Amino acid sequence: MGNMHHLDADNPLGEFLRARRALLDPVAQGLPDQGRRRVSGLRREEVAFLAGVSPYYYARLEQGRDRNPSAAVLDAIARALQLDDAGSAHLRQLATAPPPRRRRAHRPEKVRTGLARLVESWTANPAVVIGRYRDVLAANELAVLLNEGFTPGRNLMRDVFLDPAAREIYPDWNTIAHSVVASVRSTAGTGPDDPRLTELIGELSLKSAEFRTMWARHDVHERTDGTKRYNNPFVGEITVNYQSLSVTGSVGQTLYLYSAAPGSAAEQSLALLAGMAGRHETTHAAPIEPDRQNSDSDTTGQRTSKPN
Repeated sequence: MGNMHHLDADNPLGEFLRARRALLDPVAQGLPDQGRRRVSGLRREEVAFLAGVSPYYYARLEQGRDRNPSAAVLDAIARALQLDDAGSAHLRQLATAPPPRRRRAHRPEKVRTGLARLVESWTANPAVVIGRYRDVLAANELAVLLNEGFTPGRNLMRDVFLDPAAREIYPDWNTIAHSVVASVRSTAGTGPDDPRLTELIGELSLKSAEFRTMWARHDVHERTDGTKRYNNPFVGEITVNYQSLSVTGSVGQTLYLYSAAPGSAAEQSLALLAGMAGRHETTHAAPIEPDRQNSDSDTTGQRTSKPN
């Protein structure tokens, strides 16, 4: 496994460039077929040729020996690697990031109290606040009824890859798995030495070969809207729409709001779940510390849980 599960803290830009060029087909890029290759994808000098920069300069960039590429060079490399807008932004972020600082103790992410209370107060639509590494920071009861993975204290990426029930909960598991990894990759460039991320990626790399493969691709994706399918224990399969909103004043926190198309079966299913909220005894809360067993609910009815 080697260094597969470390976070490329020494040279994240080089790791990203190598991973992305390995995914490209030379023939599809109009490059001559030179027979059998020792490695998959493009060679360094081929990326340099497509980007219009010198092979020597590109090699220095990939090796981490040149940390000041111009915006024009980064744009040319992004085009050569066929990066989309999110991938291009991630490339610029990695190229302009300051050198890694001394690792500090992990500070758990917290959602603002006012936002948490607002989310809890919504009853018609599922709402959840997700942290930069896919930790569930806050959710209303309807969101937990829709998907037990939205229980505060859970980590969505850990659930997707390590919970055996995930493939049943998510009919589109492969798409969900790629998406959650790519969304974490989009924030990892801002803090590759974060102890929380190091621990999480280390655990997943050791326990899931599928995660190791997806993480090594360096895919980057920022989700703004779309649809999700769930196999729900109460209403069966349900397809909902979602919108994501960045939480200002935080790093990487996102508010997700879910809804159903008017007149759809999903709208009826959400209404049934909403009717259960407030009178359903949830059994999917995260573990509670023993000395807090008598104070695991606040006045709003939200269960407080310790992150796993």
